[in-house]
Amino acid sequence: MIWPFKSKFSKQIARIEITGAIASATRKRVLEALKTVEEKKFPALLLRIDSPGGTVGDSQEIYSALKRLRDKMKIVASFGNISASGGVYIGMGAEHIIANPGTITGSIGVILRGNNLERLLEKIGVSFKVIKSGPYKDILAFDRELTLPEESILQELIDTSYQQFVQTVAEARSLGVETVKSFADGRIFTGQQALELGVVDRLGTEEDARRWTAELVGLDPEKTTCYTLEERKPLLSRFLPGSRQFSSGIGAGIDWLEFEMSTSGLPLWLYRP
Repeated sequence: MIWPFKSKFSKQIARIEITGAIASATRKRVLEALKTVEEKKFPALLLRIDSPGGTVGDSQEIYSALKRLRDKMKIVASFGNISASGGVYIGMGAEHIIANPGTITGSIGVILRGNNLERLLEKIGVSFKVIKSGPYKDILAFDRELTLPEESILQELIDTSYQQFVQTVAEARSLGVETVKSFADGRIFTGQQALELGVVDRLGTEEDARRWTAELVGLDPEKTTCYTLEERKPLLSRFLPGSRQFSSGIGAGIDWLEFEMSTSGLPLWLYRP
């Protein structure tokens, strides 16, 4: 779609970077940035993703916002060092996707994790008295094993979220659901393999993605620059170089159902303690 009138940003490409675990702070920042991109009437958006995954709801909200914005401008996603699980989900909101040949991607699936410390608690003589409104209110409690009915409930939850993920990839990439399921088993793969599977459109760097984005909207790839929308930092941090801004992040009320990169050796970002 071509904007009815040109803005001063009509000759630039908007750029938003998504790095690290996708959680509520990421969602808030990205949604605000997308709103700005729309208001300033950029002709296109370059989305740089370097993330191992994150929470389901936050990934879905970013994806939905990108899908809506795609009706108004071209969106190209560039997968960086790693764009797995929730990172893939977000990427599905872009019209076109480019990845490095060695990008770690995939890990399409959903995981829910709890800890069972029952034996440890018994050894140190700690026990809990639980009063609850229903039999499943303390599901995934860390001081006992799951019951069979609880396992069934949680598996249905996982299966439903997984189906949503598969359906999103199938629709975004014009692939059959069964085709997506054939590689959406949690495995990771390279950008080269992703191209062969139809998950991405091209192989290349972020610079290649910038040039491609410019060409898609009729801009000169040699001259067109990116306007990066960065997170606004607190006023104090602008004057104190040593100060750091911490998000609500890990262990601070994060949703416990996640699209997560769970390969050994890489960080397991989000979980339910």
